[in-house]
Amino acid sequence: GGQSHASREGINMAAAPRTVLISGCSSGIGLELAVQLARDPRQRYQVVATMRDLRKKETLEAAAGEALGQTLTVAQLDVCSDESVAQCLGSIQGGEVDVLVNNAGMGTVGPVEGLSIAAMQSIFDTNFFGAVRLVKAVLPGMKRRRQGHIVVVSSVMGLQGVMFNDVYAASKFALEGFFESLAIQLLQFNIFISLVEPGPVATEFEGKLLAQASTAEFPGTDPDTLRYFRDFYLPASRELFRSVGQSPQEVAQVIVKIIGKARPPLRRQTNARYSPLTLLKALEPSGALYVRTAHSLLFRWPRLLNLGLRCLAWGRLPTRVGPR
Repeated sequence: GGQSHASREGINMAAAPRTVLISGCSSGIGLELAVQLARDPRQRYQVVATMRDLRKKETLEAAAGEALGQTLTVAQLDVCSDESVAQCLGSIQGGEVDVLVNNAGMGTVGPVEGLSIAAMQSIFDTNFFGAVRLVKAVLPGMKRRRQGHIVVVSSVMGLQGVMFNDVYAASKFALEGFFESLAIQLLQFNIFISLVEPGPVATEFEGKLLAQASTAEFPGTDPDTLRYFRDFYLPASRELFRSVGQSPQEVAQVIVKIIGKARPPLRRQTNARYSPLTLLKALEPSGALYVRTAHSLLFRWPRLLNLGLRCLAWGRLPTRVGPR
């Protein structure tokens, strides 16, 4: 908790480690983050790495190595279940969570006409209500102790809409609105909120999503829209991941830094190579510039888009070199 934590450490080197609860740790960003925090050289964190299906815990346990059972424990947690959340928190020593990382997420991509309302609701159940459910569970304790940090893995799609990602973007916009509103109140209790906004991240999650989408039927969708999705959007997406995609390790590194800060930021984009695209929306309040540019890049000048992405990829070096 801020300055007091730092000064306490000066007096007492054995300051109690902060308990960090992370959702969605079976792979990707959640797995990387859990391992990096558990291996903190100063042992500042006690990590509770959770996942819905414990049968998927092998990869995490292998990656944790010696930290397993020391600074990292694995627990079952389904963010869509009140009982599961209560049970998980009940198993934490003292029941106190100092840092909550809402990382569990579900993706979907495709034409709106081909997605059922039920499928859309399940995205919101995990991405939005799952995060809210965890916050409601840890907030009373954080308020009582007058300290805490809530980290939310959002997305650049929480800042701008992206074609054929309508529902996923909507769930991330919902998180952004909810947590920005909450941040104002929680400042009064010395509790910080950080929305972390990765651009494209090259994980199995994304790979599987695009592979499934390329063969999916999307019943009820008109032929033109299907053609735009398959022949324009999917190839451009793959190129985007190839050219500016980050690894889960990189994103996790950014989150580790944010968790280590005394005054963590409300928003943090993790990918400097992607920020020109988010800047478009901020530049012009009517939104026309962003919508027209995104539309033109995809439909009118796909070759220009490829070139632009290659330039962004060449621009990788300056953002990597120098102090992190």
